[in-house]
Amino acid sequence: MQSIITVGEILVEIMAVRAGEGFREPIELIGPFPSGAPAIFIDQVARLGAPAAIVGAIGDDDFGWMTIERLRRDGVDISAVAVHPGATTGSAFVRYRKDGARDFVFNIRDSANRHIRIDAAATAAIAAAGHLHVVGSSLGAGPVAAAVLEAMDEMKRKGGTVSFDPNIRKEMLDAPGLRAAMDRVIAATDLFLPSGAELHLFSDRPDCATAIRDLLDRGVSAIVHKEGAQGARYVDAGTDIIQPAFPVGELDPTGAGDIFGATFVAGWLRGLAPAENLRLACAAGALAVTRKGPMEGGSSHAELVHFLAGLAGR
Repeated sequence: MQSIITVGEILVEIMAVRAGEGFREPIELIGPFPSGAPAIFIDQVARLGAPAAIVGAIGDDDFGWMTIERLRRDGVDISAVAVHPGATTGSAFVRYRKDGARDFVFNIRDSANRHIRIDAAATAAIAAAGHLHVVGSSLGAGPVAAAVLEAMDEMKRKGGTVSFDPNIRKEMLDAPGLRAAMDRVIAATDLFLPSGAELHLFSDRPDCATAIRDLLDRGVSAIVHKEGAQGARYVDAGTDIIQPAFPVGELDPTGAGDIFGATFVAGWLRGLAPAENLRLACAAGALAVTRKGPMEGGSSHAELVHFLAGLAGR
């Protein structure tokens, strides 16, 4: 199987223990957990047994070393992760509101992530890969976006494929250059994985069906529309499949979309039938929300098969 690579932020996540409205008073926290949407994605790819690599940057601190050691342990190639002694590893603080919405405080733009570049190590890692996964959260900081776009142009130049998950937090929507970068990425995307209303960031059509058709007509090969507790829908030129979500007790949904996406991308590149692949991805997303911590919800292929077998036996 061809190697999958991603370029983007590596960080730790620190989570509020109790639901509430933001961070304007002292509260109990838990963490740090290894995190960053590209890092969560690529960790799940590796846990599924697919060749995986990441281009990123950390500070020479405990947060950074904890995160890349976790990636290394799970099988990710971290040869293109640069360590910057004068910088601090990125971080995100998250608190859930009582309605399930989340508030974030990010340290990404001013962290070690701003040093991400396509250097010699990154160039070698990209050359060894056949697929690039782009996460929209990586497009909100200028230097990171530049590295992502450079990697994307090289991947397309050599005939590789690109997947794109917008994954845009409300805290990032006003980032300079974000809209232009997303438009460049969607124009190069083969497999598009939006969540909910993100579909309409790239099409002005009034409903999901016509927006999906619009994007397919513009060159996207396939679309997986993630709809959380409602499940997911896969559409390409000749297929339209809906997979309902699997009922589980939700503990923490952070990272579930990245884990879903990694599972689907890995299966898509292996040539799995869309229905089987969508079922596996929904199983991965379901398992992810039952565990505390964004990267803790990852699963091996054997765990996914065991989970689905258990459902069939009920």
